[in-house]
Amino acid sequence: MDLPGLRSKLKDRLAGRALLGAASLAYGAAVRTRRLLYDWRVLKSQRLGARVICFGNLTTGGTGKTPAVALAARALRHRKLGVAILSRGYGRARDKKGITVLRDGHVPAWTECGDEPWMLHQALKGLDVPILVCPDRVAAGREAMSFYQPDVILLDDGFQHLALQRDVDVLMVNARNPFGDRRLLPLGDLREPLGALAKAAMVVLTHADLVGHAELQALKDDIHEVKPGLPIVEAAHALDFLLDAARDERVAVASLKGRQAVSFCGLADPAQFEDQLAAAGVELTQRWRFPDHHAFSLSDLRSIENVRGGLPAVTTLKDLVRLPAGWRDLLGPGVLALGIKLEITKGKTTWGSVLYGEVG
Repeated sequence: MDLPGLRSKLKDRLAGRALLGAASLAYGAAVRTRRLLYDWRVLKSQRLGARVICFGNLTTGGTGKTPAVALAARALRHRKLGVAILSRGYGRARDKKGITVLRDGHVPAWTECGDEPWMLHQALKGLDVPILVCPDRVAAGREAMSFYQPDVILLDDGFQHLALQRDVDVLMVNARNPFGDRRLLPLGDLREPLGALAKAAMVVLTHADLVGHAELQALKDDIHEVKPGLPIVEAAHALDFLLDAARDERVAVASLKGRQAVSFCGLADPAQFEDQLAAAGVELTQRWRFPDHHAFSLSDLRSIENVRGGLPAVTTLKDLVRLPAGWRDLLGPGVLALGIKLEITKGKTTWGSVLYGEVG
């Protein structure tokens, strides 16, 4: 079922908006009640024997949580700290049960772990960071402690996962579209009321480089109205590497500078991906855009191959894992997957202090 399409149709009609509004009120009451039950310890949360840092957001859609987790893991490993990552594994096979582990030397198919954990592993290859995938983050955390004894556990997209206690909550906010229309699901895009900002130890404003100073300052003022003095850092997405999919080898992004290529992706924000390629000096002659988390078919790829004209076909790591069996025979060589990294552009000292537990 196309739930986003259904919601869009309902929002176009007065009766539909009324229905969504009523659902939002009910949803908001449920979310607030659930948080209160955990605050009052009616519902129990579990603590692990390691420091837990959670990366999450208040809205649906991408805010840069996974690249932030990768950045944190690299920094912690640079300090010789043991790190494990817990992920829900969105998109993995529905019949997949239990805990799936990705680690150096053991990479299961993306259908067993989900596209984002697979992508995260690609970004952290060689750093000895196990990624444990399971909707039950408490169970995954206990397994991480038993088998890997990490000093720090990073929780990817876990702000609403209250069953696991955390030492630090880092909230990711897209500066270009921070809180949607400030309405709760399903009428709006908020997963929780804005008051939940008070639970955060730090806010990371992603895409801060794409927003004007006045707009950025207004956003910071909004955040500090909810929680005065909350540390805020600014971040931007940058190109990291290209993966030659046929050879499973990394190549420099600069290798495409001044060259023509085609692109295809299934992202919530395809324009951002295409703009990044353009900024790197790539001339895109064709662009294919599919729905977010799209499961590609051979028919999709055939349409690309028919007009590609032998040019490199660039996609994302997130999309690469969702290509169907037989894609290599159809597309052949020249398929490149773009890896993205997060860079802290303002507030590096604050980021480090919160990350390493030196404040708060």
